[in-house]
Amino acid sequence: MALTKPSRLLTFRDLLSHLSFERACKLLGSEGRGAIQRGGKFEVNLREDVRFTADELRVSIPDSEGNVEATLKHDQAARGQLTWSCSKCFKVCDHVGCVVSLVLDNKTALGLAKAPPEQEPVASLSDEAIVERAIAERWERASTERMKIKSENRETPWGDYLVTSTLSGKSYGVSLRGLQPGQSHCTCPDFRTNTLGTCKHIMRVGAIVKRKFTAEQLKSRFRQKQIEVLLDYGRDVTLRVAMPDKLPADVAEVMEPFRDKVNPPLRKLLNALGKLEGLAREFVVWPDAEEFIQQRLHVERLRDKVAEIRKDPAAHPLRTTLLKTKLLPYQLEGIAFVVGAGRAVLADDMGLGKTIQGVGVAELLAREAGIRRTLVICPASLKSQWRGEINRFCDRTSQLIDGPVAQRETQYSGDVFFTICNYEQVLKDILAIEQVPWDLIILDEGQRIKNWEAKTSRVVKGLKSRFALVLSGTPLENRLEDLYSVVQFIDNRRLGPGFRFFNEHRQLSETGKLVGYQNLDQLRERLKPILLRRTRTSVRLELPERTTEVVRIPPTDEQKSMHDAHMQTVASIVAKKFLTEMDLLRLRMALLMCRMSANGTFLVNKEKPNWSSKLERLTGLIEELAAEADRKVVLFSEWTTMLDLIEPLLKATGVEFVRLDGSVPQKKRPELVHAFQNDPQCRFFLSTNAGSTGLNLQAGNTLINVDLPWNPAILEQRIGRIHRMGQQRPVQVYILVTENTLEEQLLATLSAKKDLALAALDAESTVDQVKMITGTDDIKARLEVLLGAKPEAYLDKTKERDEREELQRRQRVAVAGGEMFTSVFRFLGEMVGQNSSSAPPDELIQQFRSRLDGCVQTNDAGQPQLTITLPDASALDGLAKTLASFLAVK
Repeated sequence: MALTKPSRLLTFRDLLSHLSFERACKLLGSEGRGAIQRGGKFEVNLREDVRFTADELRVSIPDSEGNVEATLKHDQAARGQLTWSCSKCFKVCDHVGCVVSLVLDNKTALGLAKAPPEQEPVASLSDEAIVERAIAERWERASTERMKIKSENRETPWGDYLVTSTLSGKSYGVSLRGLQPGQSHCTCPDFRTNTLGTCKHIMRVGAIVKRKFTAEQLKSRFRQKQIEVLLDYGRDVTLRVAMPDKLPADVAEVMEPFRDKVNPPLRKLLNALGKLEGLAREFVVWPDAEEFIQQRLHVERLRDKVAEIRKDPAAHPLRTTLLKTKLLPYQLEGIAFVVGAGRAVLADDMGLGKTIQGVGVAELLAREAGIRRTLVICPASLKSQWRGEINRFCDRTSQLIDGPVAQRETQYSGDVFFTICNYEQVLKDILAIEQVPWDLIILDEGQRIKNWEAKTSRVVKGLKSRFALVLSGTPLENRLEDLYSVVQFIDNRRLGPGFRFFNEHRQLSETGKLVGYQNLDQLRERLKPILLRRTRTSVRLELPERTTEVVRIPPTDEQKSMHDAHMQTVASIVAKKFLTEMDLLRLRMALLMCRMSANGTFLVNKEKPNWSSKLERLTGLIEELAAEADRKVVLFSEWTTMLDLIEPLLKATGVEFVRLDGSVPQKKRPELVHAFQNDPQCRFFLSTNAGSTGLNLQAGNTLINVDLPWNPAILEQRIGRIHRMGQQRPVQVYILVTENTLEEQLLATLSAKKDLALAALDAESTVDQVKMITGTDDIKARLEVLLGAKPEAYLDKTKERDEREELQRRQRVAVAGGEMFTSVFRFLGEMVGQNSSSAPPDELIQQFRSRLDGCVQTNDAGQPQLTITLPDASALDGLAKTLASFLAVK
């Protein structure tokens, strides 16, 4: 019954404060996740039903058979182990889940955690205040993190130190030259990028020497003992030569011209260092300085060649001689741009041939820079496609990394030009990958590292190579932070440290919520040397017409009821001041249920019948398309369960189809693609988002999006599978949207995110600010649009305009109809002759008046409206004829 066993003895409160959802799920076993989620259904009063002591948390839980006592205890005998018990059950149950859920949900109320501090919005701080905060954060880490410090010379404060993190085991070299920012150096990534001139390792070493050495010793100036070529990391990176105060005469003749010079001419500096070698004089070139010099030399060496190619790529001979196929002019220009930059992002639209450009970059670098090893990192589904493209376009050797971990370790070091692996393998094989001196690293679908704090992103961005290329049609999917993370892999100083970048470009409200982005003109200028984006329009790529139809489908009553119930959960969570771990879990689950209920009730409760108006509409659409012999259809859904429900519809039509989802092994996926591309009888390609990136399905001419993805960029990726270079026929795209659901709201996010991507990536854009519909820095702000009024979606404005005009027409008819009925009954009164003898009694009039009042409603304009229901359509014909007859009387 153990929940967790820490590595050292902790108090009971410590154990509970460190308890996380994932840890509790893992240690409760296979039933843990469900028990914790179901445990939230019980109503527990923290004051009356919970007893919290130094060694026990006891909860009285109301149950159908009376209260149940469930506890978490501190087992002292088991060295700080948590145990659980339930007075009713003898295994993991909902009551135990209730106790764990209560802890995760109420850590602040139980005194196990502090509420998030309300900080002043960063955007309202000056640059000085931002820097002060950044330094304070690093000092906090320097003071609290466990580090081992080893000094090379304990007799003086100034010298070289080795700092090792106890937590991560990583070591960094600190060269302490003084106690002021900018005087010392560290080999850690943060020091190179933060522009502060210090880091937590330098701060920690500085604190130690302050305690160990006297004030007099600390006043002594560091004296340089050897010549060093190094980099200074301020707001800009600068190269300089540090040298002793006095030099031997022969050395001074060579090196004195470089004293106190910032960014000296590289050729002259290298010639001088060559002369020192000839004189047998020692000097040191720091690794980062050597990398800096090599990058600058590469740019200088290829500047003229790249300029020549880009001047007229259409006429350049490399179009036909670089690869085994003829390149399009814009493709050769893209290759030249990347090779000239050395490290770059190629963000062309989907379908413009980024893969062939990646192969071309490697080939040109092999010829011009002598590279021998290229690592291609891509989604697992694209590995075979990359090898096929390499074999098709060039004669370089290639290999796919495959097999068990033990076998893969030796594969990376093989004598092969292209080594192809997937992102998941990088995490597992990082030690073997780091040992290989890669010349070029290519990231395909580079948006995989968009989350700059995720483990995959950190590991991939830590890989080293002389040259680097990111291929991505969507380097900016939702937020500007996505682009920042991608660019960090190419040049981790290009956009500056995160605290400065976000302060410069985010627009925050008075409460600190993200409302937009600003200074995008500055961003485009910074990106221009390393990012190239071409759209299909800009390169005049002649693609066939693409028609998009949004099919709006009313939900069944069962779907709507299920959706609205989960949406109430979302609204209640979003209303909270801050969110706990369980809140976020419930929020994600409720949003997922809302989206699935838009497809059908079976996806949510797994109970039949499946109430699904979307599936009914899809049945008719599939039958229509299957009846057209020239149709080849690609159909996407987020969920495999939905594909399970769609398969019988296809079987009923008798058409052949293939299906690709996450359960299909990577080795079998190329066979499915080949069948759809080449077999005329294979008419449908069913897929989850596993097939939305990288696959070429130009044989298809129709695409059905059964549902909308949470990330709208994936929608365009899906469409890009068939509407791309090589497509010869017009493309029809259907987007099925269930009305009055969360799915309909997702359409509204497309416009704002598309505007942001264009403004940030398009070098020709003049947009400096973009207002965001949703807050993307805060999940609560992000949900505001989903809970408020429904904004218009740019995908279907024509239909919405028609509907609006139809509504206005009906309102005019209603007003005119009211006037007509009033006139008709007044006319009838005159015909009957309302004299005093024939007038009805007042009591009868009031009786009719009161009954009519019950049928009348007041509209937004304050006018009374009377709604009537006709028995059938023929009654409308009869009414029209009667009214016309009355009005025709002279």
